[in-house]
Amino acid sequence: MTSTVKQRRLLLLIAAFSPLLVSGCAGFLGSSTPAPISGTRRSDLPPARLEATEKGFAEPALHAFSLVGTPYRWGGNTPAGGFDCSGLVVYVMRRATGKTLPRTVEKMWSSGREVPAEDRLPGDLVFFNTTGKEYSHVGIYIGQNRFVHAPTEGGTVRLESLVSSYWGPKITGFRRIHG
Repeated sequence: MTSTVKQRRLLLLIAAFSPLLVSGCAGFLGSSTPAPISGTRRSDLPPARLEATEKGFAEPALHAFSLVGTPYRWGGNTPAGGFDCSGLVVYVMRRATGKTLPRTVEKMWSSGREVPAEDRLPGDLVFFNTTGKEYSHVGIYIGQNRFVHAPTEGGTVRLESLVSSYWGPKITGFRRIHG
């Protein structure tokens, strides 16, 4: 079995079980459950085109997913020491693609190439405006409108929904670092 086939199967397993994993995570800003993916959308995020048939870049998505539960630490950049949002992305992308990204979210935005929201694939970076700056937070898209990130002091690396009432309106763009 080829590496690509194994990666696709693993992504399908992650997608199938991610709702179960998310249901146990605390949401951001006191929300205990993520926004539903089906039904009424809470943002104007367009659906991803051909996500199920395109291979994406499974390595960064899988690596990020494996770090869910790691403690948040401002300035952190290792599993043992914890992660902040940019530290998590730098760590994952270096391990998964061999590329070293800038350490700040704003500088990270200039890496790779921008992709339209409807063309996003697992492994792409997703950027947010959470502080009034266009690029103040970053996570790694893993598919099915979910992303992994290190959100807040006292929290952990977690899996969340891009179409939640909090995150959806704050999305400022997607970047592809690989491929």
